[in-house]
Amino acid sequence: MSSGKLVAIAAPSGSGKTTIAREILTRNPSLSFSVSATTRSKRSGEVEGRDYFFLTAEEFKKKIDAGEFVEWEQVYGHYYGTMKREVDRALQSGKNLLFDVDVNGALSIRRQYPDTLLIFLLPPSMEALQQRLKGRRTEDPSTIARRLERVPMELEKGMQFDHQIVNDELSRAIEEVQRIVHAHIHT
Repeated sequence: MSSGKLVAIAAPSGSGKTTIAREILTRNPSLSFSVSATTRSKRSGEVEGRDYFFLTAEEFKKKIDAGEFVEWEQVYGHYYGTMKREVDRALQSGKNLLFDVDVNGALSIRRQYPDTLLIFLLPPSMEALQQRLKGRRTEDPSTIARRLERVPMELEKGMQFDHQIVNDELSRAIEEVQRIVHAHIHT
Protein backbone atom coordinates (compact mmCIF):
# COMPACT_ATOMS: atom_id res chain seq x y z
CA MET A 1 0.00 0.00 0.00
CA SER A 2 1.40 3.40 -0.94
CA SER A 3 1.48 6.13 1.62
CA GLY A 4 1.22 9.85 1.02
CA LYS A 5 3.18 12.63 2.68
CA LEU A 6 2.03 15.56 4.79
CA VAL A 7 3.18 19.19 4.72
CA ALA A 8 1.89 21.81 7.17
CA ILE A 9 2.41 25.53 6.66
CA ALA A 10 1.67 27.86 9.57
CA ALA A 11 2.22 31.56 10.22
CA PRO A 12 0.80 34.51 12.08
CA SER A 13 -2.27 35.96 10.32
CA GLY A 14 -1.16 38.30 7.57
CA SER A 15 2.17 36.58 6.90
CA GLY A 16 1.17 35.35 3.43
CA LYS A 17 0.49 31.74 4.41
CA THR A 18 -2.59 31.23 2.23
CA THR A 19 -1.03 33.02 -0.77
CA ILE A 20 2.08 30.85 -0.57
CA ALA A 21 0.10 27.66 0.09
CA ARG A 22 -2.03 28.27 -3.03
CA GLU A 23 1.06 28.78 -5.18
CA ILE A 24 2.70 25.62 -3.80
CA LEU A 25 -0.46 23.65 -4.66
CA THR A 26 -0.37 25.03 -8.22
CA ARG A 27 3.27 24.02 -8.66
CA ASN A 28 2.85 20.51 -7.22
CA PRO A 29 0.04 18.55 -8.88
CA SER A 30 0.66 15.58 -6.57
CA LEU A 31 -0.17 17.77 -3.56
CA SER A 32 -3.79 18.21 -2.45
CA PHE A 33 -5.18 20.82 -0.09
CA SER A 34 -6.34 19.49 3.26
CA VAL A 35 -9.70 21.12 3.76
CA SER A 36 -10.30 22.10 7.39
CA ALA A 37 -13.61 22.51 9.15
CA THR A 38 -14.53 25.84 10.74
CA THR A 39 -17.39 27.58 12.49
CA ARG A 40 -16.47 31.03 11.18
CA SER A 41 -18.58 32.68 8.50
CA LYS A 42 -17.79 32.07 4.87
CA ARG A 43 -15.78 34.94 3.33
CA SER A 44 -16.47 36.28 -0.13
CA GLY A 45 -15.26 33.84 -2.77
CA GLU A 46 -14.88 30.88 -0.41
CA VAL A 47 -16.47 27.60 -1.45
CA GLU A 48 -17.82 24.85 0.84
CA GLY A 49 -15.59 21.78 0.62
CA ARG A 50 -12.82 23.59 -1.28
CA ASP A 51 -11.75 26.26 1.23
CA TYR A 52 -13.38 24.88 4.39
CA PHE A 53 -16.15 22.63 5.62
CA PHE A 54 -18.41 25.22 7.27
CA LEU A 55 -20.05 23.78 10.40
CA THR A 56 -22.20 25.18 13.15
CA ALA A 57 -20.62 25.31 16.62
CA GLU A 58 -22.96 22.50 17.66
CA GLU A 59 -21.90 20.25 14.76
CA PHE A 60 -18.25 20.98 15.46
CA LYS A 61 -18.55 20.18 19.19
CA LYS A 62 -20.21 16.84 18.36
CA LYS A 63 -17.25 15.94 16.14
CA ILE A 64 -14.83 16.92 18.93
CA ASP A 65 -16.68 14.68 21.39
CA ALA A 66 -16.60 11.82 18.86
CA GLY A 67 -12.79 12.20 18.45
CA GLU A 68 -13.10 12.97 14.75
CA PHE A 69 -10.37 15.65 14.59
CA VAL A 70 -6.61 15.24 14.17
CA GLU A 71 -6.35 18.73 15.56
CA TRP A 72 -8.78 21.45 16.48
CA GLU A 73 -8.55 24.82 18.08
CA GLN A 74 -10.73 27.69 19.07
CA VAL A 75 -9.18 30.82 17.58
CA TYR A 76 -10.69 34.31 17.57
CA GLY A 77 -13.98 32.91 18.84
CA HIS A 78 -14.33 30.29 16.10
CA TYR A 79 -13.43 26.60 15.90
CA TYR A 80 -11.03 25.24 13.28
CA GLY A 81 -10.05 21.62 12.82
CA THR A 82 -8.78 18.86 10.57
CA MET A 83 -10.90 15.75 10.25
CA LYS A 84 -8.94 12.56 10.88
CA ARG A 85 -10.88 10.49 8.33
CA GLU A 86 -9.88 12.91 5.53
CA VAL A 87 -6.18 12.67 6.42
CA ASP A 88 -6.22 8.88 6.77
CA ARG A 89 -8.11 8.45 3.49
CA ALA A 90 -5.57 10.61 1.63
CA LEU A 91 -2.54 8.88 3.13
CA GLN A 92 -3.90 5.39 2.47
CA SER A 93 -4.53 6.26 -1.17
CA GLY A 94 -1.00 7.66 -1.57
CA LYS A 95 -2.05 11.32 -1.72
CA ASN A 96 0.20 14.09 -0.44
CA LEU A 97 -1.62 16.71 1.65
CA LEU A 98 -0.84 20.36 2.33
CA PHE A 99 -2.25 21.89 5.52
CA ASP A 100 -2.77 25.64 5.90
CA VAL A 101 -3.17 25.76 9.71
CA ASP A 102 -2.19 27.70 12.81
CA VAL A 103 0.94 26.76 14.80
CA ASN A 104 -0.90 24.68 17.38
CA GLY A 105 -2.72 22.77 14.65
CA ALA A 106 0.53 22.01 12.84
CA LEU A 107 2.17 20.74 16.03
CA SER A 108 -0.89 18.55 16.76
CA ILE A 109 -0.71 17.06 13.27
CA ARG A 110 3.00 16.31 13.82
CA ARG A 111 2.17 14.53 17.11
CA GLN A 112 -0.23 12.13 15.31
CA TYR A 113 1.73 11.93 12.05
CA PRO A 114 5.44 12.29 13.02
CA ASP A 115 6.74 12.45 9.42
CA THR A 116 4.82 15.67 8.70
CA LEU A 117 7.01 18.46 7.29
CA LEU A 118 6.42 21.71 9.22
CA ILE A 119 7.13 25.10 7.60
CA PHE A 120 6.67 28.33 9.54
CA LEU A 121 6.40 31.65 7.71
CA LEU A 122 7.51 34.81 9.46
CA PRO A 123 6.59 38.37 8.58
CA PRO A 124 9.55 40.68 7.88
CA SER A 125 8.52 42.81 10.89
CA MET A 126 5.61 43.51 13.24
CA GLU A 127 4.99 46.77 11.36
CA ALA A 128 4.70 44.92 8.04
CA LEU A 129 2.36 42.41 9.65
CA GLN A 130 0.09 45.17 11.00
CA GLN A 131 -0.01 46.83 7.58
CA ARG A 132 -0.88 43.55 5.85
CA LEU A 133 -3.71 42.81 8.29
CA LYS A 134 -5.15 46.30 7.90
CA GLY A 135 -4.72 46.13 4.13
CA ARG A 136 -6.79 42.93 3.86
CA ARG A 137 -9.85 44.81 5.08
CA THR A 138 -11.44 41.53 6.21
CA GLU A 139 -11.44 42.19 9.98
CA ASP A 140 -12.39 44.99 12.32
CA PRO A 141 -9.74 46.70 14.51
CA SER A 142 -10.53 44.55 17.57
CA THR A 143 -10.06 41.34 15.55
CA ILE A 144 -6.76 42.64 14.17
CA ALA A 145 -5.65 43.45 17.74
CA ARG A 146 -6.51 39.89 18.87
CA ARG A 147 -4.55 38.46 15.94
CA LEU A 148 -1.52 40.59 16.85
CA GLU A 149 -1.70 39.51 20.52
CA ARG A 150 -1.10 35.89 19.40
CA VAL A 151 2.06 36.68 17.43
CA PRO A 152 4.63 36.23 20.27
CA MET A 153 3.21 32.78 21.08
CA GLU A 154 3.14 31.85 17.39
CA LEU A 155 6.74 32.97 16.85
CA GLU A 156 7.89 30.95 19.85
CA LYS A 157 6.12 27.77 18.74
CA GLY A 158 7.26 28.32 15.15
CA MET A 159 10.81 27.66 16.35
CA GLN A 160 9.80 23.97 16.75
CA PHE A 161 9.14 23.69 13.00
CA ASP A 162 11.53 22.10 10.51
CA HIS A 163 11.93 25.35 8.57
CA GLN A 164 11.35 29.05 9.31
CA ILE A 165 11.08 31.28 6.26
CA VAL A 166 10.79 35.08 6.33
CA ASN A 167 8.23 36.30 3.80
CA ASP A 168 9.89 39.64 3.08
CA GLU A 169 9.70 39.20 -0.69
CA LEU A 170 6.86 36.96 -1.87
CA SER A 171 8.48 35.40 -4.95
CA ARG A 172 11.65 34.51 -3.00
CA ALA A 173 9.62 33.02 -0.12
CA ILE A 174 7.56 30.96 -2.59
CA GLU A 175 10.73 29.62 -4.24
CA GLU A 176 12.21 28.65 -0.87
CA VAL A 177 9.02 26.87 0.26
CA GLN A 178 8.75 25.17 -3.15
CA ARG A 179 12.32 23.82 -2.90
CA ILE A 180 11.64 22.38 0.58
CA VAL A 181 8.24 20.89 -0.29
CA HIS A 182 9.46 19.39 -3.57
CA ALA A 183 12.36 17.67 -1.78
CA HIS A 184 9.98 16.29 0.89
CA ILE A 185 7.33 14.85 -1.40
CA HIS A 186 9.84 13.35 -3.83
CA THR A 187 11.96 11.40 -1.32
